[in-house]
Amino acid sequence: MPKQTDQCSFCGSERKGNNLLIAGLNAHICQTCVETAHEILAQELENEHSKKLKGFKLHTPIEIKSFLDQYVIGQDGAKRVLSVAVYNHYKRINRSTLKKDNNDVEIEKSNIIFVGETGTGKTLMARTIAKLLKVPFCIADATVLTEAGYVGEDVESILSRLLQAADYDVKSAEMGIVFIDEIDKIARKSDNPSITRDVSGEGVQQAMLKLLEGSIVNVPPQGGRKHPDQKMIQVNTSNILFIAGGAFDGIEKKIASRLRTKSIGYRGADDFQEVDRENLLQYIAPPDLKAFGLIPELVGRFPVSCHLNPLDKEALRRILTEPKNALVKQYVHLFEMDNVELEFEEEALNFIVEKSIVFKLGARGLRSIMESILTDLMFDIPTQKDIKKITIDRAFAEEKFSSSGITKLMVA
Repeated sequence: MPKQTDQCSFCGSERKGNNLLIAGLNAHICQTCVETAHEILAQELENEHSKKLKGFKLHTPIEIKSFLDQYVIGQDGAKRVLSVAVYNHYKRINRSTLKKDNNDVEIEKSNIIFVGETGTGKTLMARTIAKLLKVPFCIADATVLTEAGYVGEDVESILSRLLQAADYDVKSAEMGIVFIDEIDKIARKSDNPSITRDVSGEGVQQAMLKLLEGSIVNVPPQGGRKHPDQKMIQVNTSNILFIAGGAFDGIEKKIASRLRTKSIGYRGADDFQEVDRENLLQYIAPPDLKAFGLIPELVGRFPVSCHLNPLDKEALRRILTEPKNALVKQYVHLFEMDNVELEFEEEALNFIVEKSIVFKLGARGLRSIMESILTDLMFDIPTQKDIKKITIDRAFAEEKFSSSGITKLMVA
């Protein structure tokens, strides 16, 4: 059998000079063909990403707010701010695919920070936005984050969750949305310098800056602490929208202090503005976040800040029945699965709202109260096939609520 010469199986070129020839099982490939194949593959991946961008529907702010209205009751001001910020963010990403843009102006992204009491809809709004846009979305809890090298999670673990939500498609993840919950819990613990490191406060804020500003970050796909030998994935955060939320308990004092001392010197009668002391969060401003304990660099990377109003009796009543995923609709559907028709009287719903206001837990309190009232029924119904309809009145609701352990948690 004649001896075969070493030549490329694709272009036929022989090994000459600096032209490398890579041997396979029964074939060879030269350096030039490898480089050409790499260019073709890169171009195909880029074309695939461009098709995804072109298939991405850019919703107007009015369309975004209309979709939010189906799931979130009230909070019109916050929904308008969020709708505009999301529209501008994805318009910025999409502008290169919509038409040739010869303008050299670089549009920066607008990360958002929500300030509001627990149960007012911060997480729900972020999750609803991701549902509309059909982009990868993840929720990260800031309370578990610590500075690198300490017990806890590194800030890069936030992007690990986003990669998982995108099925490790880096290009899709780079267009995603990250909701950082409980961001107030990483506030600086004290204004006074300390000999010990603030590893879960200011240290986390410093580490988070590179994620928020838009840079290429090395992300451990399975989390960095338990798999130290894994290969890092590079993620560009320039087009990732970061939404942060927190209750910022006690920030009202910072706002009240600023409003009292915001002007020095003489003012005319027309300069005074009446302040709504029942809802000081509506006057939230970056200086208040800084006074609370967020470092100026972090506050600057959240240029859009807005507040969520506390939920009053009317809003809580509407939350029970109006949204697409309203609590009453959820429990009615659960009972339908057991072929039982569930019905609530108006007074029973009013009782649930009254107790939720006492709990001061917002919309989350509604579910706790509903569970305390319906738990016994949900335990018995699957085995009682003769029951076809149940009506919940106020007397039944009061009885079940008073006999449950939840009453011990009520605020006096």
